[in-house]
Amino acid sequence: MNWDQIEGKWQQLKGDAKAKWGKLTDDDVDRAEGNREKLEGILQEKYGKTKEEVQKEVDDWMKKAS
Repeated sequence: MNWDQIEGKWQQLKGDAKAKWGKLTDDDVDRAEGNREKLEGILQEKYGKTKEEVQKEVDDWMKKAS
């Protein structure tokens, strides 16, 4: 699944994102709006990880969401 598909299915995938990253709130996933960069920024804020670490996690999650 590519990011365009994830963005299109964001309403269905919000729960998966919250399950993967337990610190995400409903407001966080709504604020991300299916936008990868916004999601990565929120994850960096919540978990204090580097941009590269977050990008890898999002890539892994995206592959499993397929």
